This record gives sequence, structure tokens and C-alpha cells, in this order.
Amino acid sequence: MKLYFSPFSPYVRKCLVTASELGLDDRIELLVANAHPINRDQNIIAINPLGKVPTLITPDGHVLYDSRVICEYFNELGGGSLIPIGGPARWDVLTMQSLGDGILDAALLARYEEVARPESLRWSEWRTAQLSKSLSSLTFLSQNFHLLEGSKVDLGTLSIACALWYLDLRFAELEWRLRFPKIATWYAEFSLRPSLGKTWSVE
Repeated sequence: MKLYFSPFSPYVRKCLVTASELGLDDRIELLVANAHPINRDQNIIAINPLGKVPTLITPDGHVLYDSRVICEYFNELGGGSLIPIGGPARWDVLTMQSLGDGILDAALLARYEEVARPESLRWSEWRTAQLSKSLSSLTFLSQNFHLLEGSKVDLGTLSIACALWYLDLRFAELEWRLRFPKIATWYAEFSLRPSLGKTWSVE
């Protein structure tokens, strides 16, 4: 398998963490990618019209995107322990994945406002509003902590962990740990998992 890769993409990380949990990451070849919202990578566009990472090429030549599809593919390939097969448990995990991805979507829009938009055109209220989505999501998790507590490892909890990783990487000023100490305690323990301690690079 081949995966178009960026070391700072939280969605690429989510896929690789998922693959690691399923014992698949050593079967993935990482491909250099320069995905950017303005200067789009033509190598990715040639197989994925969205031009975004992650993009996966399967051994039989299928091209899969985005992270949700790729993670579901990995889950099936690896024996299917991270997404319940059906019933309420399945929808709970997929909804939690959507919450984690939503935190990331908002954070990425705020990040692009900083680094992709010319300084004279930046809209600080827009950036603040996007980050408020991430913070309101963490408020929800803090108020519904049963969604996280315990030892459950699934695509939902992994997605939340990857979102917190990205907030640490790009938005340290949010000081989310001080605002949400229960989540901080959960993340400190959960991130001890080997998959979440890994880093990846193109050799």
C-alpha cells in the first residue's frame, strides 16, 4: 500500500495511528506530498481530484480518500476491531470520529487563516470562530466524559486523540489542558499507547 504523506497532517496521522493499532503500518509505503490549499500538488491531483492528503493506493490499485474511508479500509483489512460491525455501538464510534474530525476541520481553517491567507486579508473573528468550534467540542466531551473514560480503544477515541495532538502542535495558546483537566488526564494516559507515540517520515 502507498500513502501520500505529510508529517504535520492530523488526518494522515489518524490513518497511520489506525494502521499501527491494527498491525498494518509496516505494510505502508509513504509517498512525499506537498498538499497545500493554494499551491496544490499535481501528483496527488492526478489520482485524487481533491488533491488532498491522506490519499491511499491499495495493492490492487484502488485509490481511497479521505481519512474516514482509509481508516475503514484498514479496519477491515486488519480484522475489524476498531469499528463495531453494527448497532448503536457502531454509530457511537462513527459519531465520535466525526467529532474528532470536526475539531480538526475547524482548527485547520484557523491555521489556514494564519499561513495561507495574505496578512492584509486575514479575518481574526473568523479564526476565533473556528477555534471556538474546537473548544465547544471539548466542552461537550468534558460534560459527557463517559464517552472517553475507561480503556476503550476504537476509531472514535483515536480520532479525538489525534485532534488533541494537532491542537498541541499548532495552538498551544489555547491551553486546552488547563480548561479541560479531565480530558487532559485521559489524554495523558491514552497517548501512552505505542501507536500514539510513533512518528513517521519518508525514508
